[in-house]
Amino acid sequence: MNNVNDILGYSDLKIVQNRDYFSFSLDSIILANYCNIRLRDKKIVDFCSGNCVVPIILSKRCDKKIEGVELQKSVYELGLQSIKLNHLEDQISFYNMDVKEFSKDPYRISQYDLVLCNPPYFKNEERSTKNLSFEKMIARHEITLTLDELCKCANLILKDNGCFTIVHRTERLVDIIDTFRKYHIEPKRIKFIYETTEKESFLMLIDGQKMGKPGLKIDKPLILYDKSGNMTEEYSKLQTEVIK
Repeated sequence: MNNVNDILGYSDLKIVQNRDYFSFSLDSIILANYCNIRLRDKKIVDFCSGNCVVPIILSKRCDKKIEGVELQKSVYELGLQSIKLNHLEDQISFYNMDVKEFSKDPYRISQYDLVLCNPPYFKNEERSTKNLSFEKMIARHEITLTLDELCKCANLILKDNGCFTIVHRTERLVDIIDTFRKYHIEPKRIKFIYETTEKESFLMLIDGQKMGKPGLKIDKPLILYDKSGNMTEEYSKLQTEVIK
């Protein structure tokens, strides 16, 4: 059953969800707020868009044309409904197709200034614990799109000096840096996310630049909860403000 909900921190934005298929998470909210949208940027695309929450949030940050790509038809249809519900048809273009096919289009090669993605986090291994829902399995495991394929696709469509920003599990950091550099995307910024200061980082944001010069900055970490279990000020602000 589909439900219409407010997007966290945006009472004027609505999102259509179906918990049997896909529900947006903290990951997408942070990704949409963390990415750097430069004044000169003209073309933005979000890979693995799910129900299109990232492009919809980006519409509040800029007036640029935004594209989204989602493979799964059932999830894509939720995104279409959300775009119409928010009256964003003129700003957001949404495609039901494989990211790999999208990136092969000669008219898209080296045309984008910013590529975003909240990709599948887990390698597709026999011992992986997979959700019984096929939709969720594809969203969480590298079944239809591996990290290597993702970075290759970003490289294909990014202009030189274009940015590639993803949210991912911290445990995959070494794999991500290696794969970024394999496809000439130089890591420029990393922000680690912690549930509390007592726990290890479980999530991170990483921003790279195609053909960029070496020079990595580690941003101030995002801590979600204090020792008493209360939401931190920064996490609370995330609901109403853009992460700087």
